[in-house]
Amino acid sequence: MKYELLAPVGDFRNLRAAVAAGADAVYFGIRGFNMRDSAKNFSLRNLKKVREICGDVKMYLTLNVVMYDDELKKIEKIVKGAKKYVDAIICWDLAVIELCRKYKIPFHVSTQASISNVSAAKFYKKLGAERVVLARELSLKQIAKISKIVDVECFCHGAMCVAVSGRCFMSQHVHGLSANRGKCAQLCRRAWHVKDDNGHELKMENSRVMSAKDLCALPFIEKMKRAGIVSFKIEGRNRSPEYVLTVVAEYRKALDKDLSRAEIISGIGNLKKVYNRGFSSGFYLKIPTADDFSFSENGEQSESKSFVGKAYKYWPKVGACSVLINTGKLKVGDDVYLISDDIGVKKAVVKSIELKGKSVKVAKKGDDVGVDFGMRVGKCEVYVVGKRL
Repeated sequence: MKYELLAPVGDFRNLRAAVAAGADAVYFGIRGFNMRDSAKNFSLRNLKKVREICGDVKMYLTLNVVMYDDELKKIEKIVKGAKKYVDAIICWDLAVIELCRKYKIPFHVSTQASISNVSAAKFYKKLGAERVVLARELSLKQIAKISKIVDVECFCHGAMCVAVSGRCFMSQHVHGLSANRGKCAQLCRRAWHVKDDNGHELKMENSRVMSAKDLCALPFIEKMKRAGIVSFKIEGRNRSPEYVLTVVAEYRKALDKDLSRAEIISGIGNLKKVYNRGFSSGFYLKIPTADDFSFSENGEQSESKSFVGKAYKYWPKVGACSVLINTGKLKVGDDVYLISDDIGVKKAVVKSIELKGKSVKVAKKGDDVGVDFGMRVGKCEVYVVGKRL
């Protein structure tokens, strides 16, 4: 069976990273009407370019926030304008579903609909849904029943919300920023203290009582396949291009073959390098416990990434590029990420550095140097990769 690997793209950098790493499909938002409003997102004018970059990779547009009457004309304009570019729209509001039916655009029902039983799946299938993205609080046993009714998409990796399928009002109450409009301020990720009216404080082992660990299904991906899931979705439209590149690459391997135990361990090691809050199996294998909540304030990734400067011109005859060092140092032997909208993200090693015609080992802030990265490089940002302390 051919399984679909669905990657998150919040901007052109993530888009190129997802395509390069082997995604079968990507999902993205239009500014203002998706659950990741703080991502850069795209405009209707961008869709032609997105289509060109994707080639045969499928494009799914997310229109999955709460919709209001005064927005429906804008939504219709988006749906109509996206028709010739996208392969499906991910939605759950019945007004958007009706627009998809009107313009004959395939639609997938978002996890925001909290589909958690066979009857609900049948209902949306009768409406014309080609696929449903199930509620995140389901076990694999429950998913297996629903997958016999309709094509099922489930998350396999990335952040999990303490409100499970996303209906949290905490951000709205405290900051006036609605999570259901894609503006979550993520108060759940903070450290909290619990006190009663008399000032007595509950002693807690972990003060991050609402910050769920990230989902990581790599160790049990074969069980997900056997549950009948056809599309494996990665969360992360707000995360970095190297996160998208790394996670897509690891799950690409897992969907293409049955990984050995050694390969799974190696894959998890690579996943730990990029941003994560620790890993959990979510609801798939058991009900989450206290062990499924994160202790992390700024993530548990083992790699760090530090901006050092910008490459602004490539010299093909010498196979090197000009780099202006803006901050910190760049050394021969450094692992680096090269990132831009045009190349996405590439990992390279500094082969050599030349300053004013002389070979040097280190370039410092203010230096304009020639650098050989071992590959052709256009204009891009240069980040040094190191071990996180």
